[in-house]
Amino acid sequence: MEYYIVAIVSALVTWISSAVVLKIAKRKKWHAEVRERDVHSIPTPRLGGIAMFCGLIAAVVAVYFVPIVRDTLRNDTAVFGVLTATCLIAVVGIIDDIYDIDWMLKLGAQIGAASLLAWQGVQILSLPFGSTLIVVSPIVNLVLTVLLIVAVMNAVNFIDGLDGLAAGFTLISSGFFFVYTRILADTAGQNSAITFAGLIAASTFGMCLGFLPWNLHRAKLFMGDTGALLVGFLLAAATISVTGQLNPGALNQKLVLASYIPIILPFALLLLPLADMLLAVIRRIRAGRSPFKPDRKHLHHRLLDYGHSHLQVVIIFHLWTVTIALSCLLVFVLQSFLLPAIIFISGSLLCLLITVLPAQRVVAKLRTRRESTV
Repeated sequence: MEYYIVAIVSALVTWISSAVVLKIAKRKKWHAEVRERDVHSIPTPRLGGIAMFCGLIAAVVAVYFVPIVRDTLRNDTAVFGVLTATCLIAVVGIIDDIYDIDWMLKLGAQIGAASLLAWQGVQILSLPFGSTLIVVSPIVNLVLTVLLIVAVMNAVNFIDGLDGLAAGFTLISSGFFFVYTRILADTAGQNSAITFAGLIAASTFGMCLGFLPWNLHRAKLFMGDTGALLVGFLLAAATISVTGQLNPGALNQKLVLASYIPIILPFALLLLPLADMLLAVIRRIRAGRSPFKPDRKHLHHRLLDYGHSHLQVVIIFHLWTVTIALSCLLVFVLQSFLLPAIIFISGSLLCLLITVLPAQRVVAKLRTRRESTV
């Protein structure tokens, strides 16, 4: 119940703040011109990340009115690390959403935010190998943590190209991850790392829930780099809080794979955006361009060019996310492969069918066939 209060507060504050931000942005005409790679045709404010940041701050404040969560995190510096890091992300993101700053400055801010969080103790402390943990040097831990956080931030930012796509993806991912942290708490016992991860997941879920009504097609407000980098950072923080500090072998699961769901699930949730980012980086480097130079060749752009509508592309991404997340979570819960495998195969076939058969093409062929028989 305590986490639901945090999520509700985050959602309400984000929803109200979005209305305020939209009104101010329209009055001040703070909206970027439509770019060549953009899908929308009407200039739209990109400052929704401000409202989402307000939702995060409200969620953190709400924590201190919830005794159980507050007491668990009393001596934990992770919350302070998140606040300082997200403040840096918000400042640089807002400037970029208004003035479109150089990518090197944005990357420097991302590295700085990731380093701040790692400095406060949220970092990969060990790597699992069988039932043991491999402890590497503090420098390696820090570098791996920063690289992972920056990668996830950019992965989420890369898929933020369609109305409701990034917000919906993060809503689904944070929702599944929150359920996972509650189950994990019952299995491995409650501790500050799991409590922190659950708090971040609940806050992120609330932020996206409050923002989505303003971001659904046709969007009145975009989250911009501020929002995309912010939710990517929070997903990475929650992931590392559990994955980097928990021994899967200590969970005493019946299946070897099930014991590694703490490692698999977070990255499975991020599979699509990470794949999109990797393909984009390879594509741009091969073309002799900066890996951070935007283009119109992301997965969602290709699906649009293939014949899918805006809504269909968003549904495809969200269905894939639900299929992967649900399958992994059920392996951990049921400690069995049968039902998760059935769900994964069925969901994958449905996703593939929808992907290769754009509704517009199907309708056009049916119309042509009907006309030819008349």
